[in-house]
Amino acid sequence: MFDPVEKLKEYIRHPSVSTDSNFKAGMRGAQEFVAGLLASLGFAIEVVPTAKHPIVLARRGGDPKWPQVIIYGHYDVQPADPLNLWKSAPFEPTEREGRLWGRGAADNKGPLMVHIAAVARLLERDPQLPLRITFMIEGEEEMGSPSFPAFLEKYAPELRKADFVFLSDTGSVSEQQITITCGLRGLMLCDVEVTSSRSDLHSGLHGGAIRNPIQAVAELCASLHTPDGRVNIPGFYDDVLDVSDWERAELAKLGQSEEQYREFLGVPAFHVAPGFTPFEATRFQPTLEFNGIGGGYQGEGTKTVIPSKAFVKMSCRLVPNQTPEKIRELVYGAIRARMPKDVTYRIVDQHDGCPYVVVPPGRSNTPADQSPVLAKAFRAVDTAVTEVFGRAPLYLREGGSVPIIGEIKRVLGLDSVLLGLFLPEDNLHAPNESFNLNVMRKGIAASEKILAALARG
Repeated sequence: MFDPVEKLKEYIRHPSVSTDSNFKAGMRGAQEFVAGLLASLGFAIEVVPTAKHPIVLARRGGDPKWPQVIIYGHYDVQPADPLNLWKSAPFEPTEREGRLWGRGAADNKGPLMVHIAAVARLLERDPQLPLRITFMIEGEEEMGSPSFPAFLEKYAPELRKADFVFLSDTGSVSEQQITITCGLRGLMLCDVEVTSSRSDLHSGLHGGAIRNPIQAVAELCASLHTPDGRVNIPGFYDDVLDVSDWERAELAKLGQSEEQYREFLGVPAFHVAPGFTPFEATRFQPTLEFNGIGGGYQGEGTKTVIPSKAFVKMSCRLVPNQTPEKIRELVYGAIRARMPKDVTYRIVDQHDGCPYVVVPPGRSNTPADQSPVLAKAFRAVDTAVTEVFGRAPLYLREGGSVPIIGEIKRVLGLDSVLLGLFLPEDNLHAPNESFNLNVMRKGIAASEKILAALARG
């Protein structure tokens, strides 16, 4: 049995930044590392080429009557910039304070290593384990998984024979309180580029004669929300489903006060639409956010120009049963209707993803046709987490998005069990990312118990 912490260090040393072509060697190294590790455990490896970065399919077959689980993960990571804010080199993993520090430690190399290590332990103890396992590991998650839908369509006849998907690419409340994510918000992203003149103009000679594109962008952005924080687009909320009583009851167990949350965020006050707490708003409500805005002179001192161009980057988080297609149509319609007529503009599509929700067994409105193995998996997760971490898990929706989960449901018809293994303090996508090694050890033990319980069934 290999040492999972040492293997994770080796994995992190491959700088696998999918969005930057300068990291091709790191991407290839990470892909070859994880494929080689699974091959050493006896899995049959297929490296599926894509337009960008390959997908690793690692299969362990067996009797068709055995349960079958797909374990998902991704080997790509976010850029490490800004490098000067790291306390240690991002791609030279360092142990300190009970954590392993490095880019990708928590997202997603550490959690994926948890499941690989659990499988390794099980197979070492029982090489004939009656469980079919397929690892499905992509290299484009951090760039929106553009190749994943086509891959799913191509391999659907094989993959939809599985019972469910098991993964850890979501978070938990704390080291003591593990969360099983049963809902994720979808995504719709776009850029809006506004132009007023052929080039920048002198603000004294021409000011007052033309509309400044920064003003046009600012007025557009201001029109897209009401003062109380709701999205000001007709029809935006039409398809939002009511929240179930069991979900509100589960959220009430969170144990964090609004004041603690406010202090953690470092904000003076919340800005929440009427009728929702901050915790409910981030899980149960859709949003429209501005992710970047710019135009004109950005340097030191002054430069008195009217810029020729300005831009804003927008994203919408979607909840069941909104669709990216409908929200895109509504948002674009509002932009076209509200854009001043004395500027020109261009809307640039970015990637999107569907929201996802699954109802665990024993909750109200559980689908009657839910897979028996999926129901068994949720019970196994509940038991394993309670035994290993000392407290029953919470079942919560998460405000973030993992677009491939919705695609898996759409294409394969499979639900997912999402065991949260990263924590708020793990600094995902930020400098000084780390992974709690105690969570890692307990996660391996829990994953081993979950998979063993499925095999016994």
